[in-house]
Amino acid sequence: MRSTRKHLKRTTAAGAIALAAFSLQPAAAQAAPAPTPGGSVHTHVVGGTRADQGEFPFMVRLSMGCGGALYTKDIVLTAAHCVDGSGNDTSITATGGVVDLEDSAAVKVNSTQVLQAPGYNGKGKDWALIKLAKPIDQPTLKIAENDTYNKGDFTIAGWGADKEGGDQQRYLLKATVPFIDDATCQQAYGDSLTPGEEICAGKLDTGGVDTCQGDSGGPMFRKDDAGQWLQVGIVSWGEGCARPGKPGVYTEVSAFAADIKKAAAGLGS
Repeated sequence: MRSTRKHLKRTTAAGAIALAAFSLQPAAAQAAPAPTPGGSVHTHVVGGTRADQGEFPFMVRLSMGCGGALYTKDIVLTAAHCVDGSGNDTSITATGGVVDLEDSAAVKVNSTQVLQAPGYNGKGKDWALIKLAKPIDQPTLKIAENDTYNKGDFTIAGWGADKEGGDQQRYLLKATVPFIDDATCQQAYGDSLTPGEEICAGKLDTGGVDTCQGDSGGPMFRKDDAGQWLQVGIVSWGEGCARPGKPGVYTEVSAFAADIKKAAAGLGS
């Protein structure tokens, strides 16, 4: 993964507990143990407000410290850097159905299999699927199949840190971030950005709103023309959290929609 001192994935450190502290590095929401050295612990959405119960029912918290969204009722879409390769894996617990992770109504389901994006090497292609032992009976989140909706304002949500260096959150936080074009984002990150595979969003001039450690793998989404939620990004990385001039970087979901669909079919429904 992209493990420079400044640009880190938004995952929590391996072994971190749900409400553990996170490091200061990434600028995008991630939340799982990074598969390679240098992964910092990300906690929650910066500049966000508490989500209402049932507002984003497709949101899932993963036990390694990442977020995710229900692609199907028994498959979670998350970030490649949140998992350690592909294959049978029963070590991950997915928590869904609640905004409060301590709610007694929370549904907890173990994983059975993980599929990390083929060819993932830490730069771009930051997506993965986690097959669950049984369905989580909540609405799923449709993914964008083209770049039509890669514009405007996006919603981000997660249980990660609410500030750079902050703690993981008990309650789901949400915020709105505007699209930033590739050329502008490259001015911030240079060759670290992979145009065509990554999409940027954030308040470039002022900062203050962003995903952070522990948000990794969670969705960035917006309404389509029919008023339905549509996932356009996956929290991936950034420099710090909510810094002016350093937007969050997300996997561009539409670039991998066909691959994700094929991989999910291989995991079964």
